[in-house]
Amino acid sequence: MNKDRIHEFEKIINYAFNNIKLLENSLTHSSYSNEDKAYNKINNERLEFLGDAVLSISVSRFIYDQFPDYPEGELTKLRARVVCEDTLSLVAEKLNLGQYLLLGKGEEASGGRERKSILADALEAVIAAIYLDGGYKEAEKFVLVHLTEYIKTAVKGKIVTDYKSYLQEYYQSRSQNCKIRYIVEKEEGPDHEKVFHVNVMINKSVVGKGVGKNKKIAEQNAARDALIKEGHLDE
Repeated sequence: MNKDRIHEFEKIINYAFNNIKLLENSLTHSSYSNEDKAYNKINNERLEFLGDAVLSISVSRFIYDQFPDYPEGELTKLRARVVCEDTLSLVAEKLNLGQYLLLGKGEEASGGRERKSILADALEAVIAAIYLDGGYKEAEKFVLVHLTEYIKTAVKGKIVTDYKSYLQEYYQSRSQNCKIRYIVEKEEGPDHEKVFHVNVMINKSVVGKGVGKNKKIAEQNAARDALIKEGHLDE
């Protein structure tokens, strides 16, 4: 993988690897290693296995400490609502992880960069790579930075992973005549580090603003902002 691309992703996840090979392996899908003989079956599947365990213990310890009155059954349910494909793939999307994956031609052509299962598995692999490179504390820090907001939401019984759909449902339940639009207000930065500013509008009023590394993420953040302002989501 191109070193510049690796350093870009390190900046995104706010962690600099001592062993770059660990990061590269975590971003290598099995479809790529099957097609490229140079990788000789090196892929992120073993890291995914390890990352799943690191993720689970990190979230388990956090909710154990944060909710001392919760019985074992409630802690298990809470962890399951957080450590799931929907949540992990959303975190991966926010990190723009899909754009840094090494995929085989077939997987690339079939939309693998946006497939939830691939994104969730890759995020677990990245967690494992951080754990092996920097130790448990670094991996735990990464997990909690990106998952704490979902843990807080899960306590209320439901995690919103698609803010646009939730916003659509909310406004349609109030009025069938409302029209929701997402408008790119501006784009900043060079092509490889674009930042999009998006407004979400209900009819002619701006109800939320969002920023992201691509339009999809910026739109989700704008919808989230609108839901927070409406009092339907905690910050």
